[in-house]
Amino acid sequence: MATIELLNNVDHLDVKIRTERSPELGDNQMFCLSFPAEFRAAQAYYPILFYKDGNTGQFMPVLLLGFQAGENLFVQQQGWQAGYVPLDIAREPFTIGLQNNERVIHLDTAHPKVSRTTGEALFLEFGGNSPYLQRVAEQLETLHHGMTDAKQFSQQLLALELIESFVLDVTLNNDQQHSLHGFYTINEPRLAQLSGEQLAQLQQAGYLDAIYMMLASQSQFARLIGFKNQLLEIN
Repeated sequence: MATIELLNNVDHLDVKIRTERSPELGDNQMFCLSFPAEFRAAQAYYPILFYKDGNTGQFMPVLLLGFQAGENLFVQQQGWQAGYVPLDIAREPFTIGLQNNERVIHLDTAHPKVSRTTGEALFLEFGGNSPYLQRVAEQLETLHHGMTDAKQFSQQLLALELIESFVLDVTLNNDQQHSLHGFYTINEPRLAQLSGEQLAQLQQAGYLDAIYMMLASQSQFARLIGFKNQLLEIN
C-alpha cells in the first residue's frame, strides 16, 4: 500500500531512489499514462491507445507495455528495451500535489524504489536539491501540464466521435493466443469524414499531429509481439 508523504529535507534527507528498471522495483505495469506532447518520442517504441477509467468514465491516452496485467515487456535483464522511458514511468515514486495553491512534490515512501542505502540522493549534503531531484521536479511539471492537455485531447476527440473500441488478437510462436480487450483507438473512417473546419480546429489545438502519431504507433504492436516471443524462447 502506498504511503504518500510531502517531500522535505528533514524527514527524507537520507532517502535515495533506485533508478534501475525491474518488475521487483514496481515497473511491472501493463500500460502507463501519456499525453500529446510525448507522442512524438513515444510512437517510435510503444502503441499509443486510449483507456477508459472505470470509476470516472474519463478517456486517457496510454502507452501499451504488455498484453496482460502485471506484464511489462520492455523490462528485461539488459534494462529498459527502448530509447525513451515514458514520463509516467520515469517519475516513480514521486507525484505532484497542491499545497496552498502551489504545486509540491510527494513521495511514496513504501515504493520499492525508495532506499536508505543505495540509489540517487534527493538532497545535497550541505543543503539544496540534488541534480536528480531537480530533474524529477521538471518531469513532474511536464507531466502535470501534459495530463491536463491529455484530458482536453480526449474530450475533443470524443466529441468528434473519433474514439472507438478495438480488440487485438495475437497468436504467438507457440500457438498460444492472447486477446487484448478494454482499450480504444482512433476511428479512421470517421476521421476521414471530418469537415475542413473540424480538421482546422484539431490542427490549431495541436491535436491533428497527435492523432497521426497514435495511428503511426500501431506498427509497434509487432515490437511487443516480438518481445513476447523472445520470452517464450527463453522460458
